[in-house]
Amino acid sequence: MSAYSARKLPTHRGPAAWSAILGAQPPAVELDKDLTADVVVVGAGFAGLSAARRLTQLDPKARVIVLEAGRVAEGAAGRNSGFMIDLPHDLASDDYAGAGDDKTMIGLNRQAIAFARSAVEQYQIDRNFFDEVGKVNGAFGDTGHAHNVSYARHLETLGETSEMLDPAQMRELTGSRHYQSGLFTPGTVMLQPAGYVRGLAAGLAGDGVAIFENSPVLGFEKSGSDWVVRTGKSTVSTGKIILTVNGHLESFGIERDRLMQLFLFASMTPELDANTLACLGGQPRWGVTPSDPMGTTMRRIDTGQGGNRIVTRTCAALRPGMAATSSDLARAAKVMQRKFDQRFPQLAGLRMEHQWAGHLCLSLNSVSVAREIEPGVYSGCVQNGLGTARGTLTGIAAAERASGHSSDITGFFEAEDTPKRLPPQPFREIGANAVLRWKEWSARDE
Repeated sequence: MSAYSARKLPTHRGPAAWSAILGAQPPAVELDKDLTADVVVVGAGFAGLSAARRLTQLDPKARVIVLEAGRVAEGAAGRNSGFMIDLPHDLASDDYAGAGDDKTMIGLNRQAIAFARSAVEQYQIDRNFFDEVGKVNGAFGDTGHAHNVSYARHLETLGETSEMLDPAQMRELTGSRHYQSGLFTPGTVMLQPAGYVRGLAAGLAGDGVAIFENSPVLGFEKSGSDWVVRTGKSTVSTGKIILTVNGHLESFGIERDRLMQLFLFASMTPELDANTLACLGGQPRWGVTPSDPMGTTMRRIDTGQGGNRIVTRTCAALRPGMAATSSDLARAAKVMQRKFDQRFPQLAGLRMEHQWAGHLCLSLNSVSVAREIEPGVYSGCVQNGLGTARGTLTGIAAAERASGHSSDITGFFEAEDTPKRLPPQPFREIGANAVLRWKEWSARDE
């Protein structure tokens, strides 16, 4: 192809709470005149900003422009749970153990974490936004505990350490009597995702990367030896384009009918006052992922990350149209309130301040699309629900490919298959959502 047009632009349901609790950003700089660049990066999330940083590392003189459809940290990058995980985290498995070479994936994930850590150091990003504290897989029932035991054994075969926590230890950590056990692993970084992404964008801007917000890319086409990228107001002529739009890759006609457009939902409490915190108990910062991947994720943050608050994440919906519905969010809000009350009966009835949907993209065979689409057009997309670490890796891979650089990161993605074709509609949406509801019900207490 020599011309691509976006059929849809990103649509977000609910606020990007992680960004909202940090306060207002500086006014957006929009692209309002025609420019030229060596590389245009489409998307300013984990993948896009990582790609931009890697480009500047490989060629400090490169003219790099990043185009973001909305505001930095208010798209998917500001709507995740903030877990940057080093260990296998296969959402399609019962206990996160991967189906492939887990040792290779651990090594790559740790490269992503090291890349992010060096960005924090280089750009002096607030360390509260990059907290290397580890995480816990929490289990409510016997099945969940069995998943923890199984996962711990798997980690042991990989030479990785973990620690099983008993109910008393889980209560001391979280303030909740809900959990029968927890499996602590030390390598996860707990991000304030909006804080990290904002800091990364500010650092890149200081290095000369031009970042334009509220500048959605409507299409791009070949013009002579260059590509011309179109926004609503202007164009950019460039030799190379890097697409870091995750599931919206399909909007441009790439990998159509091969990408699963999934939405997860989350809520956040108001800032908890001193009396409420005393009633809650537990530690000021922690993160608990469910032992069953279809269970409920919980996080507690403190003033260094945007206030003393608790985040709940659960429920999923497949929406091939790339937009969650208001009824999706309303249903999820009710479920999340019930899950919060179940875990913290001492705070039962506390109304949530923020509720939102976050867009994920998965493939049936759990592969990414981090390759050259055609000469001069590169993709760093399809993160399979692991946007912080995998997004960082796909961004690095796309930048390295565009720069003619090879590494074990590019080698990994080059060796992956293409995404498998999905079942036809309407069976895809009906069938997938039926399976998701069944799994959600089966893991209702986890």
